[in-house]
Amino acid sequence: MSLKIAVGGKGGVGKTTITSLIARSIAALNKDKRVIAIDADPVSNLAAGLGIDESTPITPVSELSQLIYERTGAKPGTTGGFFTLNPKVDDIPDRFSIEKDGVKLLVMGTVKKGGSGCICPEATMLKALMNHLVLARNEVVVMDMEAGIEHLGRATSGSVDALIVVVNPGKRSRVAADKIRQLGRDIGIKNIVVIGNRIKSEADKVMIRESMSDYTILGFIPETDEIVTADRNGKRPFDDISRIPEELKEITQKLLALAKK
Repeated sequence: MSLKIAVGGKGGVGKTTITSLIARSIAALNKDKRVIAIDADPVSNLAAGLGIDESTPITPVSELSQLIYERTGAKPGTTGGFFTLNPKVDDIPDRFSIEKDGVKLLVMGTVKKGGSGCICPEATMLKALMNHLVLARNEVVVMDMEAGIEHLGRATSGSVDALIVVVNPGKRSRVAADKIRQLGRDIGIKNIVVIGNRIKSEADKVMIRESMSDYTILGFIPETDEIVTADRNGKRPFDDISRIPEELKEITQKLLALAKK
């Protein structure tokens, strides 16, 4: 089963929590298939959402300086010059990921010099790795993106089964969603959907439906004490994944229906 999902949203909407719960829920339902969770947000905290102890050392791929040098032929931090544009990356997900409850976490990291579009060995490595994860891996890949979707490109867009935009009730989420949707459309992603998060009442659902009537709404996730407490304490919510809200179980099933057999 192959399923590629990207999750975006403005800061503070609960994007990373939703990403981790979806990844864990899919892993629990499909124990014979691997799930890879990609932390592609510069503010990396997907590990906590997956229940990986904060003391566990995690080196982002962009900071694997020696490996990047070996694979591209150029030292990280340099720009221009000659280096390999299609470095070997197929072994990276298994070598440098950390597994917890059937989900492998891989932290991408960021390019610290020159911006995300710079021509440098780190950016080349990240782009090649993302292409490999989306195009070549016959498994479930759930990606926690930054507010935009800078790590994705036209080469990978056709294989992204869904770009999920997480929103909260309120106009600011709509503005962010419009920007993310446009970015997704610009690179050719066809299936762009919304999940309403931190829903406290039927009025919240109505607000999202009315303000985002031109979006496909995948579902609504209620505000729960467990999620609020876990977020405050930097822990993962629902240590027993079977206890997640029914609404999230339904969303997971809808996503699984997109999978390619």
